[in-house]
Amino acid sequence: MPPESLPVAAPAPDASAPSPPTQPGLLELFLAFAKMSLAGFGGVLVWARRGIVEQHRWMTAEEFNETFALCHFLPGPNIVNLSVVFGARFRGIAGGFAAFAGLVGPPMVIATILAALYMHYGDIPALRRTLAGVACAAVGLLIAVVFKMMMPLIKRRDVTGLVILTAVFAAIGLIRWPLQIVLLVAIPLSLAITILTRRMVKA
Repeated sequence: MPPESLPVAAPAPDASAPSPPTQPGLLELFLAFAKMSLAGFGGVLVWARRGIVEQHRWMTAEEFNETFALCHFLPGPNIVNLSVVFGARFRGIAGGFAAFAGLVGPPMVIATILAALYMHYGDIPALRRTLAGVACAAVGLLIAVVFKMMMPLIKRRDVTGLVILTAVFAAIGLIRWPLQIVLLVAIPLSLAITILTRRMVKA
């Protein structure tokens, strides 16, 4: 058989190449956010990031940070804004409603039942100690997700982002300045610095 007629082996797929993000359906959006909300002891943000970024890989860590930053500056609960924005990004208005329903539906039913039980048994000392322990775990989970969200800034060595982050934390958490005033200054400043930095890189 002549050499040119020999079959040519197809190149092996590059296992290191990142696979494109999947497109979740409406039911998948509802179930995913329902699972996040039901597991969301200590705040749903911890579980939302784990499910969206680490488990389903629907967003990268940078995309999640950017989306959450947008939702943080919108009126209303941050995680509720995130569910609507995230669902609408993939499935439009119906996707936003599906994610929102999954996020608030199951916990609303459970919270209503627990509120009725707490009215009758809320004075039991053992229950109060249990709730205090849950509060400590909630703080630990929140600190853990904050460090995870900081990692993209650290990996990119984004000095400007880290400086703004530290300044906002000091202004609100330590100096106790009003949140609205800090945001009115921090948002335009961060946007201006970002635009100026990109123009300098292109130049």
